[in-house]
Amino acid sequence: MTHATLTVRELRRLWKPQKDRLNAEHAQNPTNIRFHRACSWLQRVEEIRSDDLALDHVLLSFWTAFNALYGQWDGERQEPVSDVECWQHFLDRMLTLDQRNLIQEQLLEHKKLVLTLFDDEYLSRFFWQEPTDKRAKRVRRTRLEAQGWYVEQNWTLVLDRLFERIYLLRCQLVHGASTYSSSYNRVAIRRCSQILEHLLRTFLRVWAERGADEDWGIMCYPPMKTKFGG
Repeated sequence: MTHATLTVRELRRLWKPQKDRLNAEHAQNPTNIRFHRACSWLQRVEEIRSDDLALDHVLLSFWTAFNALYGQWDGERQEPVSDVECWQHFLDRMLTLDQRNLIQEQLLEHKKLVLTLFDDEYLSRFFWQEPTDKRAKRVRRTRLEAQGWYVEQNWTLVLDRLFERIYLLRCQLVHGASTYSSSYNRVAIRRCSQILEHLLRTFLRVWAERGADEDWGIMCYPPMKTKFGG
């Protein structure tokens, strides 16, 4: 079994020694909470994925698990930092921590899937700024550019551009810009979910192996046991 197919149970088992150590230092350790939150959403996917009608829920659950890892709280403005800024920074850190090149292996193994997503104009912000045939053709040229990124091993650029596309689809679902279970985006959602799952499980593997002592920033909305009276 490869790291890409690790179940939530296996990921939690891998994390447990770090979890116990961190809990001994801090009962509500934010690094533990982030990992726990991510696994809770990933576990939900393992429970519902057999239902083809749940494709929208699958993608959103994967992204929510991802968000649990990358989300940051702005202490000065007292609000979450913007998603794009957070996940771009997170991807950079993942690549730095991934000394065994597990992420690179996933991008290479699923290169065909990645290039297919680059070929989809409906996942491009540039296309939606002015949806025309001309722009659609320009978007599809991104596939050729991406092949160059692979040759150059520019994994930062591959990941950033890939997650821009997944994020656009996520935003369409969250912000009411898509019909539930729409026939128009079934293929895109299935493809985005597939690559997101491969990468998310790999991120959790890297987190478990290398991320326990990293400072992941201020966590958004920590669990609160105290009830405040009026």
